[in-house]
Amino acid sequence: MPTSTRSKESRHSDRTTGCYVYGIVPADVEVTSDARGLGDPPGAVKVVRFGEIGALVGEIRLDTSLGTPEDLMAYEHLLDGVAREAPVVPVRFGAIMTDTQAVADELLMPYHDEFLAALEELEGRAEYVVKGRYRQDALLREILSDNPEIARQRDEIRDQSPELTRNARIAVGEAINRAIEAKRDADTRNMVDVLTPHCVAVTVREAVHEEDAAHVAVLLDTERQAELEDALRELDREWAGRVNLRLLGPLAPYDFVVTRNQMG
Repeated sequence: MPTSTRSKESRHSDRTTGCYVYGIVPADVEVTSDARGLGDPPGAVKVVRFGEIGALVGEIRLDTSLGTPEDLMAYEHLLDGVAREAPVVPVRFGAIMTDTQAVADELLMPYHDEFLAALEELEGRAEYVVKGRYRQDALLREILSDNPEIARQRDEIRDQSPELTRNARIAVGEAINRAIEAKRDADTRNMVDVLTPHCVAVTVREAVHEEDAAHVAVLLDTERQAELEDALRELDREWAGRVNLRLLGPLAPYDFVVTRNQMG
């Protein structure tokens, strides 16, 4: 007979490591021995299975401070690598459970059918991200050409004292920013119209830089990637000299997860 007992809560409070959950995959997915996730040094990754699905997990110290750009890059690098070979449902960044048994009992078992349906929906598909960035010199010329009143006001204050024309300069800056926003809205709609016929779904991401012309994520049947690239080449010709385009992918479907449960 044991000489002492400890509560479950006490045992958990003494834990120094947890189980980081990266994403949900079909049960037949295998990870290579060199697959690495978060941590310093980066920890090994394995699959916890239940029924027809599995979870990509790795051990992590509970005192690890997550959230650096390097952490996010490691998280995405793992999931994007898997997405090139099999469907994957990303789990929200920062998801840590007690241990592998908790992953099976509290995540995979109760949400098995929902995750399985999502994986079936994502089979043969991946996310691609299209970024358009204005060429600054071309953008300003375009705005001044399209808005003679802004150009006139800008010319009036160009050679005057900044102190004396402070309010006028602020007003011109605000007018230019509004013009940029209008162009961004129009160019984003144009990009969505061009991409939609080739994709399963399209979503617009928020601009993260003042020179962003468009930032769009698409869910695509991977066998149609060449078709998407052709459409973007046509758009690139249309926007030549004013917008630089960049295509990223295939990626994990961060913008198109179709389950209700992502652990938070």
